[in-house]
Amino acid sequence: MRRMISIAVGVTTLSFALAAMAQKPIVYPAKGQSAAQQSKDDGECYGWAKQSTGIDPAAVASAPPPQAASGPGGERVRGAARGAVGGAAIGAIAGDTGQGAAIGAVAGTMAGGRQARQNQAASQQQAQSQQAQAINTYYRAYGACMEGRGYTIK
Repeated sequence: MRRMISIAVGVTTLSFALAAMAQKPIVYPAKGQSAAQQSKDDGECYGWAKQSTGIDPAAVASAPPPQAASGPGGERVRGAARGAVGGAAIGAIAGDTGQGAAIGAVAGTMAGGRQARQNQAASQQQAQSQQAQAINTYYRAYGACMEGRGYTIK
């Protein structure tokens, strides 16, 4: 289980880094700027965009993904309780309340685990979306700066 979580965290971290790199605009020196001038302008626009937006794309891209809850979550406990109640009711009809409650608790725990995984995936997706928005805001500012210095941005 821990190995699967470690792999998931690694894949998520890699996808954050790749998403951040994939969105960087391409800069073309439209007015014949030299490589040295482009490098100087790039550094100055990086600093200006970072200061103007309050966003550092390197820090955003390397931010750790949201951590999964360690240990049993509330979803599983609530699922087990609901399942036990439902199972006891069904067991009472069938003549064995205890066995019905036990079966219901197991089924409820499984359903709660599924809900916990769905909640974790939704949380990670929201974090990725917020990260992408922050990087896009930074790159819009960076692109505006570079365009102001005579570069074509795509």
